[in-house]
Amino acid sequence: MALPQKGARGIVVDGVAYRWRVRGRPTYDQALGWSTLSFAAELAARPGATLVVRTPYAHPSNWVGMPATPIAPTLVAAAIRSALAQGWQPEAPGAARVIDYVE
Repeated sequence: MALPQKGARGIVVDGVAYRWRVRGRPTYDQALGWSTLSFAAELAARPGATLVVRTPYAHPSNWVGMPATPIAPTLVAAAIRSALAQGWQPEAPGAARVIDYVE
């Protein structure tokens, strides 16, 4: 499943262009602090399998005032490199690959 164009940001990792996006509104669980912030990434030119990265941070729009950390492009690049090392094939069609980002 491809990411929506609206709100997606571009990033180049090791010479390959990707798009990534954080969900604008938190899910109910994210809003209450029960689950953490996640973002998705995919190839920019020919999207195949989507990468979903779960972070240990709270969503910035949570309802309970938990401190949030913004998702920086360096974090996105590190997560993409980690997923590629774990066998993620972004050009191959298929189900989304979910990984946990640990600093």
